[in-house]
Amino acid sequence: MAYREKNKKTLLELVKLPDNSCCADCGAPEPDWASCTLGIFVCLNCSGTHRNLPTISRIKSIRLDFWDDEVVQFMKANGNGAAKKFYEKFVPVFYYRPQTEDCEVLREQWIRAKYERMEFTEENTERPYSADVYEGMLWKKGKDNGQFLERKFVLSVHDFTLKYYKEDESKGPKAIISVKDLNVTFQPEKIGHAHGLQITYCVEDHTRNLFVYHKSGRLIPWITRNYLKEGYMEKTGPLQREPFKKRWFILDSLDRKLLYFKTQLDAIELGVVFIGSENHGYSVRECVPKGTRGNKWKCGVIVETPDRQFIFMCEQERDQKEWVEALKKVISKPMLPQDYTTEANIRRRR
Repeated sequence: MAYREKNKKTLLELVKLPDNSCCADCGAPEPDWASCTLGIFVCLNCSGTHRNLPTISRIKSIRLDFWDDEVVQFMKANGNGAAKKFYEKFVPVFYYRPQTEDCEVLREQWIRAKYERMEFTEENTERPYSADVYEGMLWKKGKDNGQFLERKFVLSVHDFTLKYYKEDESKGPKAIISVKDLNVTFQPEKIGHAHGLQITYCVEDHTRNLFVYHKSGRLIPWITRNYLKEGYMEKTGPLQREPFKKRWFILDSLDRKLLYFKTQLDAIELGVVFIGSENHGYSVRECVPKGTRGNKWKCGVIVETPDRQFIFMCEQERDQKEWVEALKKVISKPMLPQDYTTEANIRRRR
């Protein structure tokens, strides 16, 4: 019994070390679980994925389970830092590492790539991402008929672009997208496929969407970030006397943009609202606007900018509070130098 408590104390001391104090896979603080076969400390969410790899990873609670002396010594000799050096040695620059709040699919892709397929280790002489070009087939939603058609996508490390082609590749790529202007998010519910992706990029200061999915789930790994908030709201025009219209909104907190589309699967935006900081005259609050017409929903959100006031209507009070909270997060952040350029470009389009 005494050595059991001693081993538990040792594990609790190990998990406080800087390398071990966050989950080895998603970075969540204070992990309570460990893979006693890989020698790493992980959070509860990531431990669930590890349990699906029983031949590779055996998960135990560092607080509740029984630990033998030799297993504790193994954990002591390894840890998250050593595992990262081995399993993440050749992670390409374009490969997104999941964060704490990311979805289960993204988390699972990362964990399987690292430990099951060992794609980033020195021992893997056939690393799929070591070449200058990575290509694969994705099913893309057509702009006109809405059907998904198989298309070739090529990710080039040399010029840091993503290209995709129609059937006749001799005509050249349909689009050449700079990776620095690219954002990709998992959208299984929106696209209706477990491995659905939304690729978003800018063309001449306008936002363009591509909706794709990969049949097998082994997705091209250039996922960048999730949007802070998405959903339907009603909006009116600048005079606030125009009828309200239902629109699909996306809040991109990194670029400080509130984009809106006619539907959630539209390829091109209808408009965009720049969300600056409080110090520059931006604010958001709940409201019950009077004198509006055409709105079916009653839970209002007012966004004040230096140029005008925007009124949006939410269907439920919960949606209203979530939008206000999300917008406040963006407004509370100080503006970076590139944000002033984004703001100027959006103003110039009006």
